[in-house]
Amino acid sequence: MTTHPHVQKPNRQTLYVVIALVLGIVVGEWLNLTFNDSGVINPDSTLNQIISVFKVLTEIFLRLVKMIIAPLVISTLVVGMAKMGDINTVGRIGIKALLWFFSASIFSLLLGMLLVNVLSPGSLLHIDLPSVGADTGLPDVKPTLSTFAAHIFPKSVVEAMADNEILQIVVFSMFFGVACASLGELAQPMVKLLDSLTHIMLKVTSYVMHYAPVAVFSAMASVIAQHGIGVLLTYGKFIGEFYFGLLLLCTFLGCFAFLFIGRRILSLISHIREPMLLAFGTASSESAYPKLLQQLERFGCDEKVCGLVLPLGYSFNLDGSMMYMTFAVLFIAQAYGIDMPLADQLLMLLVLLFTSKGVAGVPRASLIVISATLSMFKIPEAGLLLLLGIDQILDMGRSATNVFGNSVASAVISKWEKALK
Repeated sequence: MTTHPHVQKPNRQTLYVVIALVLGIVVGEWLNLTFNDSGVINPDSTLNQIISVFKVLTEIFLRLVKMIIAPLVISTLVVGMAKMGDINTVGRIGIKALLWFFSASIFSLLLGMLLVNVLSPGSLLHIDLPSVGADTGLPDVKPTLSTFAAHIFPKSVVEAMADNEILQIVVFSMFFGVACASLGELAQPMVKLLDSLTHIMLKVTSYVMHYAPVAVFSAMASVIAQHGIGVLLTYGKFIGEFYFGLLLLCTFLGCFAFLFIGRRILSLISHIREPMLLAFGTASSESAYPKLLQQLERFGCDEKVCGLVLPLGYSFNLDGSMMYMTFAVLFIAQAYGIDMPLADQLLMLLVLLFTSKGVAGVPRASLIVISATLSMFKIPEAGLLLLLGIDQILDMGRSATNVFGNSVASAVISKWEKALK
């Protein structure tokens, strides 16, 4: 699955995304200053209409990317597993991946807990707290064992593809791939067909990526136009400390990867620069998936390993989101002046470690998990309203970190399998 476009192209594309990001901030602030005098946006106002156009432009891109993900995951995973040839290899890579994911998740949660306790961003918040009964506007999805099981095992692969349930698609593809491997010669026509589907979907990806700067510009402009750049100042300390935490997390993950792949970590970072920027600009890890798969293979990761590790990572290895959950719960507790003893905090980490795996396919999943955790520890859920205004800005950082975490996992496991080119 090697593709050889011009070497300059990724750099140019990255440059366009950066320019779009900066332009989005400038245009968003100009719109906010020009049309938003009162600080409250009227639903019929010009500003609201402009923001809704921006949101549509971003939504188009996210929909186009989601259109690619299901066929790409199925084709790469099935072909990878058919080429592996036996279920032992699949099991070995899967166990290594899950081992890495759980270690990285626990580390992210602990680092988030440590930073919030040391920096205590919530204790200085001088904002009127919402009333206890206030509506957070989130879908009422409580993480339970049955929703977790339903989230993993598909009752219909068509439904799983329609809903973009990556984990369900992975489960189906693993059964399908193992069956192809065990049938050998008989399954070859299907494997060839899916192999060519992979190449076609990656070509489609390159077409869709031309639209990425527009999506990044729109996403950025709509957030800044809505809230103004002032929201960054109001919550500056919290945003700054959260991004510092993410930087620290990426540094630790990078150092750990260095133990495995040495100086090649720098090459990995330059390869995944564009997918990370894309995830950052659109505040969606999913938007970077097709491009990330391409770039990891260009870096030298084994396509069979990537085909298995990346889809699993998108369900189980969201390091940025894990850190955000501990940050958010403890931040809200501090803002309300609620003291959480260490035993409660450690219990909260365990709860987050498992509940976060069960609602990955739900929109704004992190907020839903946080909401469920808040109610469990008797912290008013309405505290979430403190974060809703800046959730998009925080989401940008955690999406980029999720992409970085999954790239490191793919590179390390490729090396571990002695399959890093």
